[in-house]
Amino acid sequence: MGNGNCLDLSFTATEAEASVGIAQLSKGLEAQGLPPHKASDVKIALAEAINNVVEHAYSDVTPAKVRVHCRLHQNWLDILISDTGTPMPGFRVPDGVPAPLGSTLDELPEGGFGWFLIHELTSDIRYEHRNGCNRLSLRFDFPNPTT
Repeated sequence: MGNGNCLDLSFTATEAEASVGIAQLSKGLEAQGLPPHKASDVKIALAEAINNVVEHAYSDVTPAKVRVHCRLHQNWLDILISDTGTPMPGFRVPDGVPAPLGSTLDELPEGGFGWFLIHELTSDIRYEHRNGCNRLSLRFDFPNPTT
């Protein structure tokens, strides 16, 4: 794993294809040596980020391809998610403040935790919108390899 193993996948930005894509990426990363203790963090953050693309970037336009490029190194994983949907509001990553919980079960919000989880689970997040393309980079550090 010295200079990094790569895994690339693209799929149409629909719930069904995103679900299959997330599962394929998770299996592929585990097969390439993603540390088991990081696998669930990566899968959750990946699912939240890709589902955001499906739900928000393509909410008013015909779904196009989502491309995911993963590069696994010995001590970290970089994931680049790109799409041609609507840019993020303000061309920046949301802060990730969780939605207010309310005081009863009926008041629990249905969503609003995605960016909070992504911020909590990743080491670094970068976003840019260039030439009609959204590029979201997620980095996961695991400095103590279990070898």
